[in-house]
Amino acid sequence: MKDLVSFLVKSLVDHPEEVEVMALEGRKSVLVEVSVKKDDMGKVIGRKGRLIKAIRELSRAAGIKSRKKVIVELLPLEE
Repeated sequence: MKDLVSFLVKSLVDHPEEVEVMALEGRKSVLVEVSVKKDDMGKVIGRKGRLIKAIRELSRAAGIKSRKKVIVELLPLEE
């Protein structure tokens, strides 16, 4: 799951080397925290939130195979 989200986000931003992805797995869920630079937040969110919504939907669909609920959180990178 982490690899999928990382690939999608890194392909959208101007600074892919600054992207940090952390996955916390529980028994029935996976929390994926994505940190990007403040300049790249808009590129990941997209117009009216369409891109982040698409990333979340793809992650949920991939999580169905492992029977886990996937939650994707977008955070600004702390400098």
